[in-house]
Amino acid sequence: MNLPPPALLLPLDIQIDPNSNGLPGIGELKQIVGASMTVGLILAVLALIISAIVWALGANSSNPHLAGRGKLGVLVALGAAIVCGASVTLVNFFWNVGQQV
Repeated sequence: MNLPPPALLLPLDIQIDPNSNGLPGIGELKQIVGASMTVGLILAVLALIISAIVWALGANSSNPHLAGRGKLGVLVALGAAIVCGASVTLVNFFWNVGQQV
């Protein structure tokens, strides 16, 4: 008996779209994610302020190690703010790219 490969047994036309009302609590989950993004942005601003202070103290006290740590902290805080702010856009972009595959 000659069976076709398993890949040919699967249906080729599957249409699944995100369902925003399929599970209870989706609205609350969206609010939790939005609140988490807000907390992330607030913490990024706090990290930016602290890192800028460390950078200034290191530069004014002729401590290159402290100044370097402050610079790195500023870059990390800015990167975190970019990721928090652009996360929805990035997910939507890659979702659309995945839909074209």
